[in-house]
Amino acid sequence: MSAGLRVSLAIPVYNEEKIIPELLLRVRRVVDQLPGGPHEIVIVDDGSSDGTFDLLTLAAAEDPRLVAISLSRNFGHQSALTAALDTVNGNVVVVMDGDLPAPPEAIPQFIAQHQKGFDVVYAQRIDRKEGWPLRFCYFLFYRCLTLFSNITTPLDAGDFALVSRRVIEELRRIPEHQRYLRGLRSWVGFRQIGIPVERSERLSGNSKYSFAKLLGLALDGIFAFSIVPLRVAAALGLLTIAVSLTFAIYSIYVRLFLNRSPQGFAALIVAITFLSGVQLLFLGVIGEYLGRIYEEAKGRPHYIIGKIVGRR
Repeated sequence: MSAGLRVSLAIPVYNEEKIIPELLLRVRRVVDQLPGGPHEIVIVDDGSSDGTFDLLTLAAAEDPRLVAISLSRNFGHQSALTAALDTVNGNVVVVMDGDLPAPPEAIPQFIAQHQKGFDVVYAQRIDRKEGWPLRFCYFLFYRCLTLFSNITTPLDAGDFALVSRRVIEELRRIPEHQRYLRGLRSWVGFRQIGIPVERSERLSGNSKYSFAKLLGLALDGIFAFSIVPLRVAAALGLLTIAVSLTFAIYSIYVRLFLNRSPQGFAALIVAITFLSGVQLLFLGVIGEYLGRIYEEAKGRPHYIIGKIVGRR
């Protein structure tokens, strides 16, 4: 390993007062064993309402490697992660979640792959500990994203990853607000490789990602990297026109040559209801894209920093 290598850890947290001591213990233990330096640990508190930032403030006063950042309010996981990436100074940056679903002890493996010339080394999750409904949703989402996306995104790869300095600089140049950083990481390019990492159970409390937030993140990933939903709408419209024309020709034929009119009041109601639902669905799809355009047009910052502790 190069003696000049400086590693930064970028970690967003939100209401993790119970986990912070274990997080700092394990992260420091790993950083202590890394050659090179000086290394740093950047932890962004995403507007916590508990004592998370108080603990980080005390820890930063004792450890010059630790930089604690408090956002002015809760901006969301991806924005907090963006704030961490905008702050780090290392040659390489390791991105990880603060609730320790992925073990920081895997960081040396990431660095070993980076030394082989890879700019991005990401963890591919194996043996997830969540319930089977959530595991199935994750499985389905990653494969749908791969199918719909106009870029190649690795399967079962979360935010836990090592990225080189030049990848960080490119990510900083991307201005979009509805951010899906693991997708942007793939979009940037350069040499990338995945390594299998077992996903651990959460140490304490419940995940701050509710089902609604997970769904929102999934939609951000799909709508940010694909226009397939719009093309599906157009294809379904063409199919509907074709079916309608076929039925119209059939109706004319029956009336002129068989001297009777097609029957089927129930079928007519079902067809009208179905097509109305399809129209509303794709109006919602169009609305999602328009809403994202609206958010980008406002040009608001991704986050606002309330306080920084520990930066020397």
